[in-house]
Amino acid sequence: MLGLLSRMGLTRPALRAWAMYDWANSAFITTVVTVVFPLYYASVAAQGLPREVATSRFATATAVALSVVAVLSPVLGALSDRAGRIKHMLGIFAGLGMVSTLALATVGPGDWEWGLLLFGLGNVGVTGSIVFADALLRHIARDDELDRVSTAGYALGYLGGGLLLAAQLVLLMKPQWFGLADAGAASRVAFASVAVWWAVFSVPLFRRVPEPKPDVSVPRPPLSPRGIFTQLASTLSGLRQHRQAFLLLVAYLLYSDGIGTIIRLSTLYGTELGIGRGALIGALLLTQVVGVPCAVLFGRAAGRVGVKRALMFALSVYMGVTFLGYFMRTPAHFFALALLVGMVQGGSQALSRSLFAQLVPRDRAAEFFGLFSVFEKVTAVAGPLVFAATVELTGSSRQAVLSLLFFFVSGAAVLSRVDVAAGRRAAREAEARAGWRGDGAPEATSALEGAPDPGRGV
Repeated sequence: MLGLLSRMGLTRPALRAWAMYDWANSAFITTVVTVVFPLYYASVAAQGLPREVATSRFATATAVALSVVAVLSPVLGALSDRAGRIKHMLGIFAGLGMVSTLALATVGPGDWEWGLLLFGLGNVGVTGSIVFADALLRHIARDDELDRVSTAGYALGYLGGGLLLAAQLVLLMKPQWFGLADAGAASRVAFASVAVWWAVFSVPLFRRVPEPKPDVSVPRPPLSPRGIFTQLASTLSGLRQHRQAFLLLVAYLLYSDGIGTIIRLSTLYGTELGIGRGALIGALLLTQVVGVPCAVLFGRAAGRVGVKRALMFALSVYMGVTFLGYFMRTPAHFFALALLVGMVQGGSQALSRSLFAQLVPRDRAAEFFGLFSVFEKVTAVAGPLVFAATVELTGSSRQAVLSLLFFFVSGAAVLSRVDVAAGRRAAREAEARAGWRGDGAPEATSALEGAPDPGRGV
């Protein structure tokens, strides 16, 4: 097993422990966000609501939850960078997500308000924790390791989420084998299993990944409304000094809108078209299975053809997915869509994460990843809101699916302007000016005057 992980790029205990957090939290993304909870919400929690109203409220709850993380991420990132508390903040958000997921087991028929509240809190927890986990990557991986480590994390996430989903599929299809009354009771057990899975497999990160040392020379931002928005403006201003990272962020804002909408609303869309529960779960399980090797292959391809070209290929596949989604009629179409998404979903997200990590200075990694999260969550907010509005206006989700083509085309256009080599140089020069030594501890700036490159990390 260690040999396989090493070939994936996870050559050290800290890297393997960090990647295991993708394995841990992907259970929430797969079971709660993508598959089981949307089905449970539509058939049980939203009983009595018209189907279009239930879909609209689900999308709105998603948007509200992600807005919370979007606002808090930059200031919390700056605090954690400067206080050496990245793992502490990760633990707080992960704990919120685990408790909320466990509480989903209490949601019964017609409890759509309670269910959406817990679903929203769980989304705040998982997305907030991922902000800080992403920031840790920059401190434990060298520049030449980032792409492979990031894609290996996504591969483990697909594998972990897929394994748990496969077990849950048996539970949902044959609840009587386990002494459960029906699929609703099985779903509630599935939610509890996600909370346990997430908690258990988060332990390696907290034990093995070191806490980066803080930069004590920079004052901490105040946790007040004014302080939050002042910090957000300061972070955005700082990022604009790194033009290539800023361009990547704009491109990501555009194309991740499409990706996020596909991830979060594909199950409800399939349900609206009359595709059965078994076909929906089976197709989404196929996405997990295909995603494991494809995420690893994307990491290797990025090393050969470059990160930007690999991302461009992924976006071209997503353009094809939008057309297929618009014309989708049968379960076979849904399986084809799931196969295509599985080929590129993990790789595109992982390479976006690793490329951004290369284009920002390490001494401000959590702060800038907080802003990265803002852009990600703004798009995640916009996508479901546009989807919900389109459903309300037309009574169908097909037009909303086709509109995603704009986000992939425009995102690819902006991505084509990113100069990766120039961005890397600018980030390393900023680290040198800040006295960044590479192990989390700042040095006196004068000691590095004229140095061509700071340390490359642990």
